[in-house]
Amino acid sequence: MSLHVACLDVWADAVRREVQRVAPSDWTLSFAQSYEPAHQRALAAPADVLLPGFALVDEALLAASPRVRWVHKWGIGLDQIDQAALRRRGIGLGITAGANSQPVAELALALMLAVNRRLLYVNRVMRQGQWPTPEMRETCYQIQGKTIGLYGFGQIGRRLAQILLGFEVRLLYHDQQRAQPEDEARLRARAVGLDELLAASDILSLHAPLTEATRRVIGAQTLAAMKPGAVLINTSRGGLVDEHALVAALQSGHLRGAGLDAFESEPPAADHPLLKLEQVVVSPHAGGGVFDNVEHVARHAFSNIARWQRGERLAASDSVIEPQPLAESGALK
Repeated sequence: MSLHVACLDVWADAVRREVQRVAPSDWTLSFAQSYEPAHQRALAAPADVLLPGFALVDEALLAASPRVRWVHKWGIGLDQIDQAALRRRGIGLGITAGANSQPVAELALALMLAVNRRLLYVNRVMRQGQWPTPEMRETCYQIQGKTIGLYGFGQIGRRLAQILLGFEVRLLYHDQQRAQPEDEARLRARAVGLDELLAASDILSLHAPLTEATRRVIGAQTLAAMKPGAVLINTSRGGLVDEHALVAALQSGHLRGAGLDAFESEPPAADHPLLKLEQVVVSPHAGGGVFDNVEHVARHAFSNIARWQRGERLAASDSVIEPQPLAESGALK
């Protein structure tokens, strides 16, 4: 059954080839060359399905895409997708739940280690001919024995918790939905209120979606409530953090450092204050951006799309955000 899928993100050639390789042979895939709105609209116009990652799916794009009946997110974050516009048009929405949890959790750990051991600073000064061993002993810290707080305890948060078991940390989490007792026991994680999470965490790692309830949840007040000398890690969404307040907390020394994979505006301006601070380690919102996970995510997305195409129900618990249209009669046969 033929299907036209518009892949809205700009990918390297090797990634496009890998995605094309695992797609059903009778599907047509088109790939974005830029995020420029006119190009995105032209790419989406003939498509039956949109596959956005970071790309914006808004009213204008949908108005230019009369054939689209299903949108499938490459990943899980939905802040770039106008869900109300999808509902008005009866367009379904799916996600690749859990497909990026391992690489994002690995990056969160890498940022923790890089900040605690000042790896970027040490790498730079050694290349300038310095030997900063005495300074490192005074200013670097291990993870073992520390209290790690997870704001959000979904699949990524839980995967990170599993990895952290080997570091013998004390693990706290805060989430609107408490985990099952057996999961808490398996991961040695304890649910706490936000106040306790902030006050007790040596490292606070953010793993929550960006919603109106979570927007700038880490602001001046919550930063002041954090443990002095704590580290903030964000591999989720930049909008969770008030960046001006974070800069102030870092400059004052209240926070010892931060590891950031997400920014309020992406890419951040070259003169962004966070990019000027030596105690901040940054990466370009690439938590899931590892080549050996491309096939896994693509197969997950294409399996969901194929099931929708056949008119089959997808599991609402992990794949469907907006109910799929034409589920009873099948779609686009």
